[in-house]
Amino acid sequence: MITIYGSPRSSSGRCFWCLEEIGQTYDAKPLNFKEKEHKSRAYLKINPNGKAPTLTDDDFVIWESIAINFYLAETYKPELLGLDNKQHGLVLQWSLWGIAELQPPIIDTFIQLIFVPEERRDNGIIEKAMAKIPGLLKVLNDALEHKNYLVGDDFTLADLNVASIASLCSEIKFDLTAYKNIQTWLTQISERPAFKKYQKLC
Repeated sequence: MITIYGSPRSSSGRCFWCLEEIGQTYDAKPLNFKEKEHKSRAYLKINPNGKAPTLTDDDFVIWESIAINFYLAETYKPELLGLDNKQHGLVLQWSLWGIAELQPPIIDTFIQLIFVPEERRDNGIIEKAMAKIPGLLKVLNDALEHKNYLVGDDFTLADLNVASIASLCSEIKFDLTAYKNIQTWLTQISERPAFKKYQKLC
């Protein structure tokens, strides 16, 4: 039995989406951060970092959202990893780029605009982060030129992992008008049945 600890409205969201893509039944266990459930002795036994998400599959335990998604794809729907080793390498490349390059400035901005009260916001953090985003989005937009997906002709984990980050641009009111390829790609992905199921959880 698969169990996912965390909330769809967090970095755990990409794991909920992946679970819908692979079509496996699972049990969702939200963590009450205000009550420090993520720091409880029981939870720290499965994730010593005291963070979400964590996934268990029977007696197997894994944490870190990108690692979780690769495990789910490899175990239950290998086609999400591409058709050969070269495509698999590119899926990994884009997933790591998304989490290491694109996510930090978007999340820095998101935290300031969504979670920090206006009077306490650090505009310096926002300006510095927002300045990094256009160059990163150009890399992504260029990669999608004349393509429907990042790797090969079909939707892969690269699209899921990167789209889970790029889609946050709407949350931070970052205008994607100049990035037509990204807009088309995100619109196409938003029509996937698994994505719609995931969205209903949020």
